[in-house]
Amino acid sequence: MSDASSENHSDVAHPVQRPLMELDPAQDSLHEAGEIDDEVEEGVPDDEGPEVFPPPGLKEISSLASWTVSTAKPGNGVAALRSPDPAHFWQSDGPQPHLLSIHFFKLVSVVSIQVLLDFDNDESYTPTKIQFLAGMGVHDIQEFAEMTFEQPNGWHDVDFGNVGPIEQDDDDEDDEEARSSIDWSKRPVLRAFLVQVRILENHQNGKDTHLRGVRIFARDEMHQADLSGGKRRPSNLPVRPHSHLQKQAEPNNLKLASWMREPDLR
Repeated sequence: MSDASSENHSDVAHPVQRPLMELDPAQDSLHEAGEIDDEVEEGVPDDEGPEVFPPPGLKEISSLASWTVSTAKPGNGVAALRSPDPAHFWQSDGPQPHLLSIHFFKLVSVVSIQVLLDFDNDESYTPTKIQFLAGMGVHDIQEFAEMTFEQPNGWHDVDFGNVGPIEQDDDDEDDEEARSSIDWSKRPVLRAFLVQVRILENHQNGKDTHLRGVRIFARDEMHQADLSGGKRRPSNLPVRPHSHLQKQAEPNNLKLASWMREPDLR
């Protein structure tokens, strides 16, 4: 009995202690590699990050205009075209050419225009030839660009080569980097009240068209001022002199007329 009790007592007092579980060297290396990968993912920015909008040096002025289209399917009119969701689009409903007219409430200085096309989803509705026109009104509107597309996807810049000379940037730079470093103060300016988009042809001889977005940009003078050290361009507006603040009170030498004096009682 004593041996059994002592044997049981020893089991209770001194339980079998198993060694702590140790990570397998291969698992440990994978774990460390996973931590390193997490740190790399957190430290290295994603190449496909969010788009910077508006581009540096530009401001979008599309909201300063009244948008009209020649024809539209119900539910796919101007509201769908102006929606920020690229899944929405303008769909025409009539004969070609299909017209988009953008009437500004004041004279604007346009330096960049972009159109959004999606051949993967639109197929035969995707435009292949688009004309861009501008002017003071419908009576003096003139064409300044005509572009052709072959299965386009994404945003496309309208060619401003006929508006004025365009300085070529370095070809070694990426498109996004080149666009972010553009000095828009040296780019040609299109001054107009009216900008019109004419869609002449579609892929596979399609009749109606899809247009998923249009952006119109002007120069951002505040951004240009920051780049130039906080100095803004001198304005052509007349400046009111401050001499009126330095005027001193002058004695009044006017004499009262007889009828302005107090009446005499006689």
